[in-house]
Amino acid sequence: MAGSSTTSAPPDPVIAAEPILELQGIRAAYGSIEVLHGVDLAVMPGEVYALLGPNGAGKTTTLNILSGLMKPTAGKVLVAGRDVTGTKAEDLARAGMAMIPEGRGIFPNLTVRENLRMATFTGKKLADLEAAAYGRFSRLAERRSQVAGTMSGGEQQMLAMARGLATDPAVLILDELSMGLAPLIVEELYGVVAHIAADGVSIVVVEQFARTVLGVSDRAAIMVHGKIRAVGDPTAIEAELSSAYLGGQ
Repeated sequence: MAGSSTTSAPPDPVIAAEPILELQGIRAAYGSIEVLHGVDLAVMPGEVYALLGPNGAGKTTTLNILSGLMKPTAGKVLVAGRDVTGTKAEDLARAGMAMIPEGRGIFPNLTVRENLRMATFTGKKLADLEAAAYGRFSRLAERRSQVAGTMSGGEQQMLAMARGLATDPAVLILDELSMGLAPLIVEELYGVVAHIAADGVSIVVVEQFARTVLGVSDRAAIMVHGKIRAVGDPTAIEAELSSAYLGGQ
């Protein structure tokens, strides 16, 4: 209307999300040999963060620091802004951290159902754990009475992931998910990883071979000789990957 003016409320301020998991200036050593040299890393809520690099780069050591399996010689580990440096792995697990180590992390002499029953320490009923596991991995439903050690590598990895997710973690840490598995199985597993992240779980995944994980990652980092060399969008990081140290992937 002529002669009148309108005012609008100022836009809401943009609030930057706080990292759910952060490393600040982390150094770590085995005896007198330092293997991490000031690592900085920040994982945001609900993102898939890929840590890439050759064998011996320091990736698994970084995961051990993140999960409380190893204490740094310097630097800080923060979870949701809280300093948890030196906190034991079991206490971090209770706080919402789940790690699936290289080599699966299952009880090979127990059946699928018995493996899931071992996760009822979380207070959940076995029926609920089974429903969640079989909903994500229908193949486990077909193998529920099979001894886990007799299943294929891919099926064992599915079981390891189902057990790790039984705690409803805020952060899921995966070490070499693709190790020893056929490409089609790896692609299937990373499809599940993407769905888990869509549900709000933050995921840190270490991989030596980059192709599949970059397809589901929000950000990626390249680690070489105990240092983070580059961090960025997966497309940009892929352009920097060198076949000389990533096996041509």
